[in-house]
Amino acid sequence: MDNKNAIEILLVEDNPNDIALTLRAFKKHNLLNKVHVVEDGEEALEFLFATGKYSSRDINNNPKVILLDLKLPKVDGLEVLRRVKSDDRTKKIPVVVLTSSREEQDMVESYRLGVNSFIVKPVNIDKFIDAVNKLRYYWLLLNETP
Repeated sequence: MDNKNAIEILLVEDNPNDIALTLRAFKKHNLLNKVHVVEDGEEALEFLFATGKYSSRDINNNPKVILLDLKLPKVDGLEVLRRVKSDDRTKKIPVVVLTSSREEQDMVESYRLGVNSFIVKPVNIDKFIDAVNKLRYYWLLLNETP
């Protein structure tokens, strides 16, 4: 992904407060212009598979990481994860579930479907921003992908 305008992070989140906090953390580290936000699972799938309003997007220009909430409108996060990890074009994209769900079944199912990491969103704003920064550091700077 050598394109300077490439999307590095696809943020799939329906909560406006969590979107704002996440973008604030990215802005603090000069990443805001490389983040694309979608607010439901259906739009996430359209973006990733270059369909619907994203049909002109190059499907081979994938984000470096997907930050995925589970409780989403239209198509839930587990279904998005299932589709991403079952398609050869997208299955190598690291997916980090970033959710407020503390349900063990959500974590177990996410790992069964191939999630790379499962993080419960911290309630404290400073801890949330710190968690987002650590995600950015690990998945964008340290992690090597095929």
